[in-house]
Formats: sequence, structure tokens, C-alpha cells
Amino acid sequence: MTPTHTTDGRASRVLVLNSGSSSVKYQLLDMRDRSRLATGLVERIGEETSRLVHTPSAGGGAPRERTGRIADHEQALKAAAEELAADGLGLDSPELAAIGHRVVHGGLRFSEPTVITDEVLQEIERLVPVAPLHNPANITGIRTAQALRPDLPQVAVFDTAFHTTMPEHAARYAIDVETADAHRIRRYGFHGTSHAYVSRRTAELLGRPVADVNVIVLHLGNGASASAVAGGRCVETSMGLTPLEGLVMGTRSGDVDPAVTFHLKRVAGMSVDEIDDLLNKRSGLVGLCGDNDMREIRRRVEEGDERAALAFDVYVHRLRKYIGAYSAVLGRVDAVVFTAGVGENSAPVREAAIAGLEGFGLAVDPDRNAVRSGEPRLISPDDARVAVAVVPTDEELEIAGQTFALVHN
Repeated sequence: MTPTHTTDGRASRVLVLNSGSSSVKYQLLDMRDRSRLATGLVERIGEETSRLVHTPSAGGGAPRERTGRIADHEQALKAAAEELAADGLGLDSPELAAIGHRVVHGGLRFSEPTVITDEVLQEIERLVPVAPLHNPANITGIRTAQALRPDLPQVAVFDTAFHTTMPEHAARYAIDVETADAHRIRRYGFHGTSHAYVSRRTAELLGRPVADVNVIVLHLGNGASASAVAGGRCVETSMGLTPLEGLVMGTRSGDVDPAVTFHLKRVAGMSVDEIDDLLNKRSGLVGLCGDNDMREIRRRVEEGDERAALAFDVYVHRLRKYIGAYSAVLGRVDAVVFTAGVGENSAPVREAAIAGLEGFGLAVDPDRNAVRSGEPRLISPDDARVAVAVVPTDEELEIAGQTFALVHN
């Protein structure tokens, strides 16, 4: 059973931390009105060129920047705390209810937000082999925040949690069961906080109960994933054991024949680490055309660049394939929704991904699709059988909401 904490009735603020290997993103939110009080980013931790950018949200304050070496995550969080204190939002405030941490991998054990105890932290550490790039950094952020505020509830919100509702036939790989179980090999999925938030907001946009809506969510950023959500529960998602599987991404290949790795080792003499680097950092859009910024790729396409055009076509083809597959998985689709950096901002990607899917009841209205807005909106014609929508994601608000709900239970 998940332990809970009760906080002072005045406490309504949640600090959200997203700790990467060399960065810390943070947001302070007031859950009384779900407003942002401040946001910030500390990047290049451990380098001489470390940088902190802090933006107070109240009163339209201008961003503040400090540069110079920030040695580690402890210094990074202390620097962030100093910036918050300068705005009267210090971490010692009695209004701070909890700190919510994004944790990438929660395995099968963690299917909901969880107050962090020693036992929980040990389990997150045990999952490091299946998330070697992410969980160690998340753990560092947690320990640092615990040292700064040992009295405050610290909550882990897991990227994988939303996908734990996948049925076993969707989560299993068709490999020897004993081997798979011994090494925790199965499909976990990622970007779960985004898929949870966007699927729920899509139901609100349609004016229907979440339980009545089937949605295909396309989270398209530098990392990209798709999910099939039936009545608020994930039944299929594109990322697997790691965030490498699935859609074409900025630098990640997405789906490849597993034998490609054997071929590269045997024929090209590449090591396991070199193949890992190839598929995660030198593939996807950057591998196809040298760019992973969709804006630059579209500029090159319009100038007649053939490599950029091929990269765009491969990217969109994979999207259409997943839309078709997830339509079959769901049986009935009420909406296809685009979110994250590319999904929210690239009208050409949205148009191309839906083109040719009229048989699925999908269409895009060109004028609606061309509109740039930070609000959830429909971009399909009024008479479309299936809605096509753009819903900006808000993973930090989702983490804050889950954290606040838990500590006030």
C-alpha cells in the first residue's frame, strides 16, 4: 500500500523536479489555481560553462541567468533554491506541500505516484539496468532534494506508470519466458505523464467522459511515442523495454529488425556500445539527413533537399503505420491527437501524417491546421467521423497534480 502524508491546509505549492544526467529542470506551481509561480533550467552541470536560467511567472518577471561552473546536482538545486528565494518563493516556505520528481522507469511495481521511502528508492535503484541513462540521474535529484528538505514529502511520478494497464499480450515480447522474467524484459512504455494528461484533456475537449473516449496520442518531440488509450487506460504504446523502440525520433531509430545489431557486430565489427550509440544518438532524423530539428528539415525540404525529404517521408510513414495499427487495436477511435514540440507546432507533419487515412474517418482542415495556438483545439472538419486534435502537453502540471493529490489524500 502506498504511504501517504497529510500537509498543512495552507500548503498548496508543489516543486516539480526533472533531473537529467547533466541538467535539472524545475517548476514551482500553486495547486489552488494550477498556476506557475516560477520555472527554471540548470544545464551543463559539472562543466565550466554551466548555466541557470530562472523565470519568475508572477508579474511577468524577466528571466534571470547565471553562468559559471555548477559542480553537481546539489549545487544546482541550491542555486535554484536561491533564485526561488529571491522571488519570495523559498523552499523553506510553509506553503510548500511537497516535491514531485519525474522518475523515468518504475517497472511493474509502481503504477501510481508514490511517496519516496528508503524502500522505494532502493527499488528505483534496482531498475537502473533497464534505465541506465535516466534512473541514476533521477535518484541523484531525489537524494539532493531530500537533503535540502528532509521533512517534506518527496513523491515519485513514473513515466512508465500510465502504461502498466497494458494487457499482458501487448506488454510481452515473444521470447523465452524464463529469460524475459529473469531480466525484466518486457514492454514498459515511456512519456506516460504526457499520454495521461493529453488523453484526459482530449476527452474534455470533446465534451465527453474519459471512460467513453478512445484516443490515439502522438507525443512528437525529439523523443517520440504513440499510445492507444481506451477509456482512460493505456492498452498499447510504441516504446518498449527502453525509449528506443517505436516511432522515428530526433536521434533514435525507433523500430529496426533486431538482427541489424548482430549484422553490425559480425560484418562491421562494431562493439555493443558502438551499436548502442548508433541507434540512440546517430539515427532517426539526424541519421537520415543530419538534422533533428523539424523546422530545419522542413526548410530544406522546401528548398528541394532530397535527403531531408526522405527523412520527412520516413518519419511520417512510421506515424501513419502506427495510427493504422492502433486503430485496429482500439476497434473504435474517437480522436487522434498531436502533442509535444513537433506535434503541437508542425502543421506539415500533422497534415502529412493524416493524409491518405480518409478510410479511417480521418481528415485535417487546412485552415484549422495552420492556426498556431497554445490552446487545445480541433483541426479536423466539422463533419469528420474521427476528431483530429492538437492538445499541448503539460507534464509538469500532471506531475504536480498527482503529487498534490497524493499528499492531501
